[in-house]
Amino acid sequence: MLKKNIQDLTKAELAQEISPAFRAKQIYHWLYHKYATSFDEMRNLPQDLRDTLKEKYLISPLKQVMVQNSKDGSRKYLYELHDGHTIEAVLLLMREKQYHKDGSLKHKERYTVCISSQVGCKVGCAFCLTAKGGFVRNLTAGEIVEQVRLIKKDNDIAGNRRVNLVFMGMGEPLDNLKEVVKSVKICADEEGMAIATHRQTISTSGLSYKIEKLGKEALGVNLAISLHAVDDDLREWLMPINKAYNIQSIIEAVKAFPVNERKRVMFEYLVIKDVNDDISAAKKLLSLLDGIKAKVNLIYFNPYGGTQFKRPNQADMEKFQAYLTSRGLHCTIRESKGLDISAACGQLREQEIREGSKCLF
Repeated sequence: MLKKNIQDLTKAELAQEISPAFRAKQIYHWLYHKYATSFDEMRNLPQDLRDTLKEKYLISPLKQVMVQNSKDGSRKYLYELHDGHTIEAVLLLMREKQYHKDGSLKHKERYTVCISSQVGCKVGCAFCLTAKGGFVRNLTAGEIVEQVRLIKKDNDIAGNRRVNLVFMGMGEPLDNLKEVVKSVKICADEEGMAIATHRQTISTSGLSYKIEKLGKEALGVNLAISLHAVDDDLREWLMPINKAYNIQSIIEAVKAFPVNERKRVMFEYLVIKDVNDDISAAKKLLSLLDGIKAKVNLIYFNPYGGTQFKRPNQADMEKFQAYLTSRGLHCTIRESKGLDISAACGQLREQEIREGSKCLF
């Protein structure tokens, strides 16, 4: 009998498959709070149920292949799936642990976990290394959720400890909407990862009609748009998907998206030297986002071997930011993380393939 991955199931779905149904809550607690790796560890379940679970289900569909540690506390993971393909996920240390003068704890560490939703990607952005390998397949909800579980376990982050979760690793999340929505719900479940939806952000390259579908799910997640250009000609060169979903269609979809009154829609703007980093682009961006409760996140392009694009200099980034901020648009510069490791999305996976551990394509 072909076994299911138990992590592909929401708690409600699991409750429909086992008896009595209340055991689903206990199983979830073992999986996502105690990081159980086998059903035998679930000691408060009766033996006959544990035997049934072993017959029907698998735990942990991923295997850690490689991890790289940055001097800034970031950790990049390469995971292998059951079919031999690999994906990446990243743990970002956003704030270090802080203490009062008397030695008592002031703040715990603050983490953000970035996860993948696909093996490869269909979007084909000119600046993205993930796109070079093409699209292979969607991840299941369990494969998405397991990235978070393994990272929390590997870093001794308690099961009920909140982290920020961003769907912006490999792949286009909205191109795998059904499984991404399910993984959001599993992660938000109190017996699951206990990561409230307001701590989860879905980053999309701008599939307009899928943004509308996501909005109708009423999940309460944050939305981030990978914009990167302010006119269709440039955006079509950088992101060919713009031919199908142009900037105006994205803006209209964003305006209809339900946003928590305390939140803003994030517009991610990857700044590339001599491509989209001048003040004329800043002016167009300001006009484009007029009337939207927006926040712009300026991102340094992270170079990798063989790319034609260059990292912008700090002065130009700060000038771009200052122009937007002085005119009332909330704008930040994302601090670069993991520059001393394979930080660009897809870079660790590409390195592993190139070094000959396996041929995936």
